[in-house]
Amino acid sequence: MALLWPEAGAAPVAGIDEAGRGPLAGPVVAAAVILDPARPIAGLNDSKKLSEAARERLAIEIRDKALAWAVAEASAVEIDRVNILQATFLAMRRAVETLAVAPAFAQIDGNKVPPGLPCAGEAVVKGDGKIAAIAAASILAKTHRDALMRELALAHPEYGFERHMGYPTPAHFAALQAHGPCPAHRRSFAPVAQLALF
Repeated sequence: MALLWPEAGAAPVAGIDEAGRGPLAGPVVAAAVILDPARPIAGLNDSKKLSEAARERLAIEIRDKALAWAVAEASAVEIDRVNILQATFLAMRRAVETLAVAPAFAQIDGNKVPPGLPCAGEAVVKGDGKIAAIAAASILAKTHRDALMRELALAHPEYGFERHMGYPTPAHFAALQAHGPCPAHRRSFAPVAQLALF
């Protein structure tokens, strides 16, 4: 199915998506993208359906061709303080608020519109496979978060963040059992909290 692209002359619409709601460590990252109808980008899709190489290539093209784009985070500490859903909304608001072009409307991947957005919005279930701007946002959020997790891996090499990006894999569980949580871990998440090593 072809993704829906913005129409020429239409008011700017931001696509919004997140990466990193499920991991046990690291931030949740959101991206907002306003695409330029005059500068199409071939190959956009839900980031989960693309190879790492394709995501990285498309991320460069999105940043080059979009009318505006922004990426924002909510930290593990913020996730623990307000819960993962509210932290996701926080990252999404931060991304929209830092766009260089103010959107007239936002389309958000999922089934909820973040409260407090600076514009009206609609939730689009599986939007990253339907709407080009949301697909672009999913790619920017995913590539940005992966880069952050590779940086965290340098600071905390014992956890293998560069391999699992903080997701709950057997290797990650084994590292948690061996070393306990590090400052990047989400201590409100049950698998981390159950260790009771901090």
